[in-house]
Order: sequence, then C-alpha cells, then structure tokens
Amino acid sequence: MGSGRWSTTDWAAYSKKNISSKSRVDDIYTSRSLAPELNPYGVKIRESCDSSDNPQSTALVVALDVTGSMGMVLDAMAREGLQTLATEVYNRKPISDPHIMFMGIGDVEAGDRAPLQVTQFEADIRIAEQLTKIYLERGGGGNSYESYALAWYFAAMHTRIDCFEKRGKKGFLFTIGDEQPTPYLRASDIERVLGYRPQSDRVSSRELLNMAARQYEVFHLIVEEGSHFRCCGDKVVDEWTELLGQRAIRLSDHTKMSEVIVSTIQVVAGADVNKVISSWDGTTGLVVAKAIGSLSNSVKKAIGGIVRF
Repeated sequence: MGSGRWSTTDWAAYSKKNISSKSRVDDIYTSRSLAPELNPYGVKIRESCDSSDNPQSTALVVALDVTGSMGMVLDAMAREGLQTLATEVYNRKPISDPHIMFMGIGDVEAGDRAPLQVTQFEADIRIAEQLTKIYLERGGGGNSYESYALAWYFAAMHTRIDCFEKRGKKGFLFTIGDEQPTPYLRASDIERVLGYRPQSDRVSSRELLNMAARQYEVFHLIVEEGSHFRCCGDKVVDEWTELLGQRAIRLSDHTKMSEVIVSTIQVVAGADVNKVISSWDGTTGLVVAKAIGSLSNSVKKAIGGIVRF
C-alpha cells in the first residue's frame, strides 16, 4: 500500500465535509466498535512499498492511546495534526516519500474490545479516511499502563517496509499516551488480538522493544495533560526513561504532537537541535524545545546504543 501523494486540496475537502464542522470528537470518530478493516486479527502483513508516486518510501507509524482521557489526542490529530504532520514532512524533507500508518492502542489486559487497531500504510487522503475509522473505546483499567507494546509487536512481526528491506533505512514508530510502558505481553493476549499463540508464555517490554527497533526508530511521547500523568507523572517519566532513554519525550501540549514528531525525525536525520527548535514560532517553539531539547546532538549515538544487537 502507499500509492498517491498528500494534497492540501484533498485535505481541505475532506476536512470540510468530515471534521471541521464537528464539535465533538465522537462526531469525528463515529465507529462504535472495531472497524473490520482495522482489525489486526489474522492479518499477516501490512506493507509500505515503493511505487511510482513514492519511489523512496519511508514508513511512519503513529500509535495513539484511545483509552480514558486520551480522546483529546485523537481529536487533535484529526483536526490539525495529520495535515501538519504530512505537510511539514513534505516541506522539511527529513525523510523521503512518507507512508503513514495509524494505530489505536487500548488495554488488552483490562479486556478492552479493541486493544489494537491498525490502518494500512497510506500516502494520500486515504490515511485520513482510515484514521477517523478508529474506535475511540475509552477503555483501560487500573493497572497503570496501556498496551503500547502491542504496537511494537505488530510493527516487528506484521509489517514489511521497503525503506528497510531495500535501503537499510529504518522507519519511525511513535507511541503516544499518558501511562507507563507495558511491562510484558502474555501469549494469551497476543492470541486474542492477532489470532495465534507465540511460543513464549510472556514477552518482556525490553524484548519487544528490541524486536521493533530492528527496523524502526522507536519513540514514545508522554502526554502530560492526561489524567494518569497528572497523578503519577514522575513514575511515568521514570519508567519510560529507564526503557527508552532519550527516546522518551515529554509532550506538554497534545495539539503540538505532530510538530514534535516532525522535529524528532529531523534530529534523527542529522539536523541541529537548536535550529530545529528555532524553526517553529511562538508557543509551538516552546513545546518543541521542552520535548526535544534533551535530545541534544547525541541522539544518533543514543539511538544506536539501544537498537544494536
């Protein structure tokens, strides 16, 4: 998947019809159950393939927490975030020919009906159409973490990306949420979500990270405005930092998540952190500075240290 190109004209028409006139997030995300086309059960592979439109494709996965108070994140991504993400990647060119996949992340341990939702990799307005099919379940439980590691597992085991297979360049994977990292996935949970049972009864978060990091640069945006972060922020930051180091990025304003994603990709691609920060105006620059300032210019070394085997 991944033919076509992003067009601001297509976006304007889609937004006018489906988003800008809607006052509530539930009016944008109208699915009241898991959409069949986003169901990962039985899916063998999602592909990001080069095409005549996108000959140097780069896979970009954005996995959004759909539990509890995280509806605001989906709302922001639909209203402005996707347009910002696509246009800024095209304009700034930190990667070539972006293919975007969205995921919805719930809590498999708490029994959510849709703990993982996955779109196709797309390059044009079809990604907006698939994004807004995500089921905003608002589930989750009292375990202090969501199933972010399902995104890592699916990316590692069920995606094929030409940027890595053909050119040895990793894609990018961002999870976004306000709770602590998933400590492990159980074989029974993987079976319920994906339809088969792995050999190991339990796979740790570190193992899952290493699996995903083989072909993706993995980051997590910690949503500071979330209800769980407001009560347990220090623990959230400590646990994500222990697992990801500099790749655990604090997001103080969820409406600027796309600017932070693009800025992070720029730094990984070799741009100077201070120049990236100064390229954004006003409050956006302040949010980006808080988010990526700690990356400094050693981010490449830090990332390499995590992903090597």
